[in-house]
Amino acid sequence: MMKDDRMAFESALFSRAAAVEILLRQIFDAPLLSGEIARPERLMAAMRHGVLNGGKRLRPFLVMESAALFSADDEAALRVAAALECVHCYSLIHDDLPAMDDDDLRRGQPTVHKAFDEATAILAGDALLTLAFDIIADEATALRAERRAGLVLALARAAGAGGMVGGQTLDLEAERKRPDEAGIIRLQAMKTGALIRFACEAGAIVAGASAADRERLAEFGSAIGLAFQLADDLLDLTADAKQMGKATKKDAAAGKATLAALHGTDWAREQLHGLIDQAHALLEPYGEQADLLKAAATFVATRSS
Repeated sequence: MMKDDRMAFESALFSRAAAVEILLRQIFDAPLLSGEIARPERLMAAMRHGVLNGGKRLRPFLVMESAALFSADDEAALRVAAALECVHCYSLIHDDLPAMDDDDLRRGQPTVHKAFDEATAILAGDALLTLAFDIIADEATALRAERRAGLVLALARAAGAGGMVGGQTLDLEAERKRPDEAGIIRLQAMKTGALIRFACEAGAIVAGASAADRERLAEFGSAIGLAFQLADDLLDLTADAKQMGKATKKDAAAGKATLAALHGTDWAREQLHGLIDQAHALLEPYGEQADLLKAAATFVATRSS
């Protein structure tokens, strides 16, 4: 990535992240909604701790930039982006629990179960998942009802048993029985890739883009989703905890199978280049309008944290 391209991408990423952060704070601070009885303060504090703690907000960025390809309503895309970030953060809260990855740090801060307790962390994650669907289904997400329904359906499938949660299950099973290469790819496409694929497809849904465009953006998301996990595996092997803001080298210590561990770091870096080339090729029909998405794909492969 050229220096100017990287600066433009980083500026756009920061801007989108700031917009998502503002909206999420507004949602958390809003008065009780119709149908709600009360919001326990400890639960809300845990939700804020799990969401409003920095982070690159890459998935929201992908939603908004994919929608921008088709000149979609920016406010609607922002709300969908915030909803997706709630799902992502819920998954991190649960992933950090002692029953799963047992992590004490996330983004350089105590994980939710350390800052509060395990039960509160579980409930905060549950509440964030339901909040995501609330945000999309609400008429404040100013889209036709069928588009909102399509987004709810696509997100439910990306986040559920056939997507992220199923991938986490396979990841836990992999500690007992090491999967083969095809099994690792399936696990990673579900655990990490499914929400990234949704992020890119969601922009096309928000815009009411054609089925062909929707599939092309979904394929782009699949490519960078695999690249994201491959880069993450490399960082787990080569980076330190201070750089990552969380513990590293835990996958190897737990005996988890990753493609980087299976084939080596040189092979993994080659595969990363191939996946990014594939991602860039999928965006060629959109010309310069897709430059920020192309830069995002490159960032995924070259990030240092």
